[in-house]
Amino acid sequence: MHALATGNWVGGRSGVSQLLDRTTYLAALSHMRRVTSPLVRSQPHFEARDLHPTQWGRLCPNETPEGQNCGLVKNAAQMIDVSEEVPEEDVKALLAEAGVNSNPDGWAEGSRIHVNGDIFGLHKDPNRLVTQFKRRRRQGKIRPEVSLRHDSANRDIYINTDRGRMLRPLLILDGGNLTLTTSDLDRLKSGEWTFNDLVSNGIVEWVDAEEEEDLLIAARPFDLPDVSPKHGRPMNPSKVEWVNLGDPDSNEAHLKVEVLMPDGSAEIEEFNLPLNYHQPDIDSLKRKERKDKTVLIYTHVEIDPQLILGVCAALVPYPEHNSTPRVTGGTAMVKQSLGLPSANYRMRPDTRAHIMHYPQQSIVGTRSMKTTKFEKRPGGQNFVVAIISHHGYNMQDAVIMNKASVERSLGRSAFVRTYNAENKRFPGGQEERIEVPGTGLDEVKGLKAWESYKHLERDGLPSPEVELSGRGEDRDSLPTVLVGKTSPPRFLEESQGAFLQAQERRESSMGVRVGEHGWVDHVFVTESLDSGLLVRTTVRSQKIPELGDKFASRHGQKGIIGRLVDERDMPFTEDGVVPDLLVNPHAIPSRMTVAHVLEMIGGKVGSMDGRKIDGTAFDGEKEDSLRAGLLRHGFNQTGRETMINGETGEVFQTEIFTGVIFYQRLHHLVSSKLHARSRGRVQVLTRQPTEGRARQGGLRFGEMERDCLIAHGASMVIKDRLLDESDGWPLHVCNNPGCGHIAYYDWKRRTPVCPVCGDRADVHQVQTSYAFKLLLDEMKSLGVAMRMELEDQR
Repeated sequence: MHALATGNWVGGRSGVSQLLDRTTYLAALSHMRRVTSPLVRSQPHFEARDLHPTQWGRLCPNETPEGQNCGLVKNAAQMIDVSEEVPEEDVKALLAEAGVNSNPDGWAEGSRIHVNGDIFGLHKDPNRLVTQFKRRRRQGKIRPEVSLRHDSANRDIYINTDRGRMLRPLLILDGGNLTLTTSDLDRLKSGEWTFNDLVSNGIVEWVDAEEEEDLLIAARPFDLPDVSPKHGRPMNPSKVEWVNLGDPDSNEAHLKVEVLMPDGSAEIEEFNLPLNYHQPDIDSLKRKERKDKTVLIYTHVEIDPQLILGVCAALVPYPEHNSTPRVTGGTAMVKQSLGLPSANYRMRPDTRAHIMHYPQQSIVGTRSMKTTKFEKRPGGQNFVVAIISHHGYNMQDAVIMNKASVERSLGRSAFVRTYNAENKRFPGGQEERIEVPGTGLDEVKGLKAWESYKHLERDGLPSPEVELSGRGEDRDSLPTVLVGKTSPPRFLEESQGAFLQAQERRESSMGVRVGEHGWVDHVFVTESLDSGLLVRTTVRSQKIPELGDKFASRHGQKGIIGRLVDERDMPFTEDGVVPDLLVNPHAIPSRMTVAHVLEMIGGKVGSMDGRKIDGTAFDGEKEDSLRAGLLRHGFNQTGRETMINGETGEVFQTEIFTGVIFYQRLHHLVSSKLHARSRGRVQVLTRQPTEGRARQGGLRFGEMERDCLIAHGASMVIKDRLLDESDGWPLHVCNNPGCGHIAYYDWKRRTPVCPVCGDRADVHQVQTSYAFKLLLDEMKSLGVAMRMELEDQR
């Protein structure tokens, strides 16, 4: 259990297991599709961090973390499957039936057949064998995970049946024609067929990276115009023949296509089409000689170009209009957004969880939102945003939020934390007890004031919807107890006395974390592994957006709330629309997030039309269509509107760009990070303040902070921070000539005494840090006697 929880296994291995990230639905989905490299993070590994061409369509080109893990942690594309192991004996039996000679007399003729890297035999007609093998696989006689590659140049055929290969689906072309028909699509839409039926019927094929080396794949199903240039009639894209496409001197391809005529007949038309992206790669594509003419024959076609992206990158609308680092940042922030982590979050005993109160479906979305079920578990809300500076409170990455929108529950969420209390059992029959301390016959040490227990029931547990709070900044405030509990003495000697006398116990109740406040949501009572009582108590707190909370769009445009402005002081449009968010205009040009602007226009058009806008990568609704929608509803096609200053009533001299865009609230909340300390606990060894917010520790005053104060000449501030308010310690030093030893304090004589000079000592007190005194003691343990020389006594 410990190894699974921490990931630290026997033999010094770490990271073998990881805890599933349940921050949001997409975080869990992405975590399960992660591909992690075992290479050391501190080394460059440039080749490993890059994307290899064989990873096209298998690994997402955008979704990877920043920092040391960049490129070493990748994510699988949307439709990737990992092969399972197929018994190679079944494949060898089929190869033997096909005429493969496993015991040849000589190796001069035929092609070698390799099964999982081992030579199995020879075949004299490799082309017929490859055709027969693929036909049987498409008929379902061979498992679809089995791959085949024909290396005709070296006369080798490689067949793989092992596990762990990344497969991706492709549509099959038969003689250049698509095998997928409209009737097949109707069966899919009606639910009669599933995706596996497409595979079993020879319409879709799973291909690994090695077999893909032998294929010629079209990027789009129909990379042709919709109507005939000659007749103006619809063309049949499944009846297309590409002729003479292999001429390197030609910039156009000669095509033969079937055109549907008004009387229902079909006519074959020939015309030229610009090669677009085909010509630069024409020399590397596979060519086949047929009747002294070079004809380019596609074997497969991509199902959808956007399937090369991962699940997080596919949810970013119009990603092709953004710079790549912004898409990478957008994929990371999608996983940090607050939404609905699971449908049974009320019953799950997660340590902590964030739940947004009113998540919304985005107006501008992608087709992948349906396949990933993100529409049913969204992680954000649609904001009305204006790109404008406002009194300097949205400088840099700060944003200004409408206070009235926040009061209407915009961006509001709930935070749930689970506390576990258990009746632990100890040797000798001793055990902890969940109860109200001080109500039994036993004497309890360390009892708190009665106000801390007033909300507990007789069994020591709180009732649901009871308000609780931990100790805040005021150290004199009384923290409320969440679960009452008493424990036996730490040492048996503490409980000496008569057998019939009341036993002494100590107070060990569980309270709410320091600085947190909330209401009891659920109390689960069950048994632990050793048959003791186990209580899981969930505390719910409301998180209202405040200064310092983090919001971000899906394009990597993150921002911190810099100010909450009253609605009456916010700028508004001529129609009276008050934006929810004000974003600084300098956030757009340098980051080149054009998709951010497109989504704002699309959100405005979708709001007026009452429909969703398709922003799928490479195939979304065009910008011209969105601008036409703005004109149709009486807006300026640029998306700008005349706005009025809410404070003065004056009209701004320039038009302001406004729109509707999907914003996410991230789990970086200022209430969970805010920390300050004036006094508190210190460490036992160094007597310096403890570290960490959970232990009410101090804030580190580091090297750069010290250097800044030195540069300012504020030496007394340095002394105050690093000595007086940290671990100042009075040290007694003997100032006799040639001595300089550290004196100790004699409690009987109540005077410091030098261990060398004795009564002849001239002891002086100096102020130093306890860490320095600890260094002197550790040097003594090594046999090194450190001596000090007092400067003012020279």
